[in-house]
Amino acid sequence: MAGAVRQPIDVARLSAYIEQNVDQISLPISLKQFGHGQSNPTYQVTSATGLKFVLRKKPPGKLLSKSAHAIEREYEIIKALEATDIPVPKLYCLCEDVSIIGTPFYIMAFLDGRIFEEPWLPSLSPEERTLIWKEAVHTLAKLHSVNLTGIGLHSWKRPTSFYTRQIKALSKTSEAQASTASQPGAQNVGKLPYYDQLISFFTDHKTHPPDVRRLVHGDFKLDNLVFHKTEPRVIGILDWEMATEGHPLSDLANLLMPFSWEPQQVPFLTSETLTPELKDLQSKFQPCNVAGIPSMQQCQEWYWGGVDWDAGGYLDWGVAFSNFRTAVVMQGIAARIVRGQASGSKAREFARQTLAYASWGYARVEKLQQRLRLRSKI
Repeated sequence: MAGAVRQPIDVARLSAYIEQNVDQISLPISLKQFGHGQSNPTYQVTSATGLKFVLRKKPPGKLLSKSAHAIEREYEIIKALEATDIPVPKLYCLCEDVSIIGTPFYIMAFLDGRIFEEPWLPSLSPEERTLIWKEAVHTLAKLHSVNLTGIGLHSWKRPTSFYTRQIKALSKTSEAQASTASQPGAQNVGKLPYYDQLISFFTDHKTHPPDVRRLVHGDFKLDNLVFHKTEPRVIGILDWEMATEGHPLSDLANLLMPFSWEPQQVPFLTSETLTPELKDLQSKFQPCNVAGIPSMQQCQEWYWGGVDWDAGGYLDWGVAFSNFRTAVVMQGIAARIVRGQASGSKAREFARQTLAYASWGYARVEKLQQRLRLRSKI
């Protein structure tokens, strides 16, 4: 939902730019800011005729991670996908002139649909829950069938494997975030829990899944999808800033993460570690607790039916890595709060989840290491 503007922008300069470059928007305009989305400030632009549009911009100030705010890259991939059957919003402009509103931005269509922030879908019937999850999984399978060269993104091809690149980038980003403080001498954000153990495990290439390369979204999950107002149909995929040529396991593991929060999986996730929001998530995704939520196995079967690759037993590895990556993302939100760059209205709520995701990732890494030790003795 869009509400009060928390991070003001120069409406006069924006209006002058729109008048010269975006014929579809009639002046004057009014602005609201969306509360959802943590990395890039996102605004609802309403034209004089009542039509709605969406403006996405980089945060102000010096940024700790370039990849987490890649507005230009997001525009490039959405533009490339417009000619495919992947549902994306229509684009109207990209402005890289920082003199307009302080940072680069783009404007796209407003998708009038449903975004489900709670993945257990409390407002829906059991039948609708199943259909929504099935559609999300099928949409991901369809995305992983896109050929990067076929949509003109030859430059997105990478010489090194996805997880090798990710580990290098995440370690650099996490270390920068850890040292962030509001001012010299103030307490910094601090090192990610279990950071050394997680980095040690994930930098060991012998544990990595075999390299598979596809177009990956980078943060594929239910609340980055816009569904039709009445049908279980995705009308738009949002938040493409981390899209790249990567391992499709990363997207699949990210989507299915809620299913792996069973208490027996991570016994040391205590009441002190879990935030109220994560306690709720853990409860809802225990088998049979919410009617209509499919099993993790069912979701996998839907997915494997639409793709030409197989995880080969590496899904647990992928989920563990997604936990680590999410912990770094949450740590980044904490760093942006300290720097006064937080975009979302729930920034503090998400920042408090850093410990839980790091703990969750470490617990799964320990189990993977146990398996590897047992395998080496056989």
